[in-house]
Amino acid sequence: MNVIALTILVSSCLAGIFIFCFAGEFRRSRRSSPERDSLLPLDDDTPTSK
Repeated sequence: MNVIALTILVSSCLAGIFIFCFAGEFRRSRRSSPERDSLLPLDDDTPTSK
């Protein structure tokens, strides 16, 4: 296989992966805000019973 063709193939695959991930992140970011995302590690899913 020609080196240039292989380089173009790999570059196209990487660009497709980047576009797919960018679109997924863009779609996810519209549903939340940075303030909410920064507090997610502090979110306690299980309520403590006393």
